Amino acid sequence: MKRLFLLEDDLSLINGLSFALKKQGYEIDTARTTVEAEALWSNGAYDLAILDVSLPDGSGFDFCRKIRRSSNVPVMFLTAADEETDIIMGLDIGGDDYITKPFKLAVFLSRIHALLRRSENFNSAVTEMNSKGIHIQLLKGTAYKKGKQPDLTASEYKLLCLFMEHPDQILSPDQILGKLWDCSESYIDNSSLTVYIRRLRTKIEDNPGEPERIVTVRGMGYKWNTAD
Repeated sequence: MKRLFLLEDDLSLINGLSFALKKQGYEIDTARTTVEAEALWSNGAYDLAILDVSLPDGSGFDFCRKIRRSSNVPVMFLTAADEETDIIMGLDIGGDDYITKPFKLAVFLSRIHALLRRSENFNSAVTEMNSKGIHIQLLKGTAYKKGKQPDLTASEYKLLCLFMEHPDQILSPDQILGKLWDCSESYIDNSSLTVYIRRLRTKIEDNPGEPERIVTVRGMGYKWNTAD
């Protein structure tokens, strides 16, 4: 049975989501403040965290950063903060999905199932990858370029992993967006992806202006190039 963690200050929403998630067969622990959340989080292991952003005593973003210091558990933001900058920040600091209120319960449950399924596939896969001078330790969530750690955001790290998991395979923008983020296309679109790839190239390419690892295939997408 999967164990979920919900950090949300709206009691009526807590009750509704708890009922729906338990009906789906999940165990769920809830907290209404970051103080309560820190006490609960330190006492147990969870399969997924669902975090509100605006809380009485802090921010779900800050709690996500705390989680990411020690865990790769999937994190979903569930919040009324629907500005594009909020969504990009949530993904950059380690969020795996971002749902804005109001939302449809069926969509919410589908996203939960997808995140848990993706996490299971990740945990059953290889634990390390090496290619073109890049070494990734998946269980630790770390990446190295020629022995040194580039300063990658969570989104950049996930993007790098995706490319290295599909060497020499052309990935279209839609494929990349679908595999990495379940957010509405109005927030995470091809333009946002272009920015992420450009930033990632500056950190892993020897010459970002002439990339040799993440190459553009005109009219089709991008691929991780293993050729010398």
